[in-house]
Amino acid sequence: MYPYILAIITLIFWGIAPIFGKIGLLKISPLLGLAIRSFVISIILLVMVFATGTYKEFGTLTLKGFSFIALEGIFASLIGHFAYYYALKLGETSKVVPITSAFPIMTVMLAVIFLAEKMTVYKGAGVALIVAGIYLMRF
Repeated sequence: MYPYILAIITLIFWGIAPIFGKIGLLKISPLLGLAIRSFVISIILLVMVFATGTYKEFGTLTLKGFSFIALEGIFASLIGHFAYYYALKLGETSKVVPITSAFPIMTVMLAVIFLAEKMTVYKGAGVALIVAGIYLMRF
């Protein structure tokens, strides 16, 4: 149950955040917006890592683990958010966010291909519903 409560908390905060982003980008470029966002988050995360003692885990971090976390950051937090901020600045928030939130389509396909996860009827139906939702949001 706990992971699902965290998922709902994520849904709430990720639902609120684009409103702040859209307003914050009114007079600045998406690049500057992303830089400010990343700087603030980095400071907060560094404080949290040292305050909780999590920094000690660096000793158990492998090169492979570091590389995959770094790649995830480059793909999601740099390239993905950069494109997202431009889309948010230029488009309607109510249309941009549902499209960007359809990333599970890509995740499901890649998990089946690279992680050998099973494609089930339910996962397929979920992907189809996401696609249908994106289609309907264009009106």
